Amino acid sequence: MDPDAEAVAEQVFVALADPTRRTILTALATDGPSTVTDLAARLPITRQAIAKHLTLMTDAGLVTPEPGERRRVRYRLRSAPVQIAQQFLAALAHDWDDRLDALRRYLTTP
Repeated sequence: MDPDAEAVAEQVFVALADPTRRTILTALATDGPSTVTDLAARLPITRQAIAKHLTLMTDAGLVTPEPGERRRVRYRLRSAPVQIAQQFLAALAHDWDDRLDALRRYLTTP
């Protein structure tokens, strides 16, 4: 696997490991692009905490900030990093499938 893709996958996994960030991502997926204030109104999380989580998710490429009216920044989901993480997991699963098949053949050969 491409080392750059592996690095992207790692950032995605780190971001998704936190339940608060998963909640924020779910809100963005459900309600579309939102500001920190919009998210704070819908979630039991402070604006400061949301902003902190959005910074990490921006760094991971999961969301992108878009300037809006009156200097309000809306955050939009990005699917590309998740797709890269899915490809990483698929390649990993393929490697394990091959190894498990080899082990199964070894154990069942008389």
